[in-house]
Amino acid sequence: MTILTTCIGAYPKPEYVKLPDWFTIEDGPDSADPTAQWESAMASMGSDAAQIIERGIAEVLQDQVDAGIDIPTDGEVSRENYIHYHCRHLNGFDFTNLTRKELRNGAYSANLPSINGKVSAQDLFLVDDWNRAQKLTDKPVKITLPGPMTISDTNANIWYDDPARLGQDLADALNKEVLALADAGCKYIQIDEPLFARKPGAALDYGFENLERAFRNCPESVVRTVHMCCGYPNELDNPNYPKADKNAYIEIADAIESSSINAISLEDAHRHNDLELLRRFRDTTVILGVVAIAKSEIESVEIISERIREILTVVEKEKLIVAPDCGLGLLGRDKAREKLRNMVRAAKSF
Repeated sequence: MTILTTCIGAYPKPEYVKLPDWFTIEDGPDSADPTAQWESAMASMGSDAAQIIERGIAEVLQDQVDAGIDIPTDGEVSRENYIHYHCRHLNGFDFTNLTRKELRNGAYSANLPSINGKVSAQDLFLVDDWNRAQKLTDKPVKITLPGPMTISDTNANIWYDDPARLGQDLADALNKEVLALADAGCKYIQIDEPLFARKPGAALDYGFENLERAFRNCPESVVRTVHMCCGYPNELDNPNYPKADKNAYIEIADAIESSSINAISLEDAHRHNDLELLRRFRDTTVILGVVAIAKSEIESVEIISERIREILTVVEKEKLIVAPDCGLGLLGRDKAREKLRNMVRAAKSF
């Protein structure tokens, strides 16, 4: 048995898919009106939008399959970002009257959709997204969702006076998508909660409870995966971008291990974790980032293999999956493919 490989979520959009995202949007996260840019781009593709997006997904999936990825994603090609795309399908979100808010512990500020009413599921959509991607490949496609804490932090809450209650309502809405995906046959469902790494105290107070709520009644046939990255830069090769405290993973490790999470996705390439952290995951599969998503330098097969060899001293082979640190959107297609090819070669050498 060789080590399995996966991607985390985002992949560089093909040039003909004119949708903006956090990697390409004018003025980046500080854009005055990212919603208007996204809606304008969708309108510019006209009646061909669905076909253009599906063609882009097919290309992104083929890149991953050609590289040897075992569990690909749809590259989030149809999304302006993984959070707000989902929020468009929820009640309680106002995408017209935006609110300025600081994000990621002051790393940047942005005009964000406003939560102005009770949150609930509006229309289920992820099964359609999964079916669209799954019909294009024989590999099992993983679908990603933003977690309750991360949605809360990346929108402007002007309705709820209790963040835990907001998280409960978000979790209930997410749970409807999770169960629908499971019923449709999706085996890999990933909830992204980078806020757990930035706010471990809140994660322990109510974040894990709401995460469990989002996965409630999810069948054992589904690999319940959670991704917790430490931060994302606005550009390549900027090593000083804000990151979560390195000790955050340690603070929440035991809660991860005792939860219903089957697989935990952690960054490691941009900043190696202490091996003692990984020893704590005895029952939980570790999806470890072994190539950096914010460095243009292509890691060699030898360098990746060396780190995997170290990890295998504390993580059983069947409990390890390797991946990039996070989404690959900043890298561009050529560098993304090179990194994935080297990552897979390294993983399959064990």
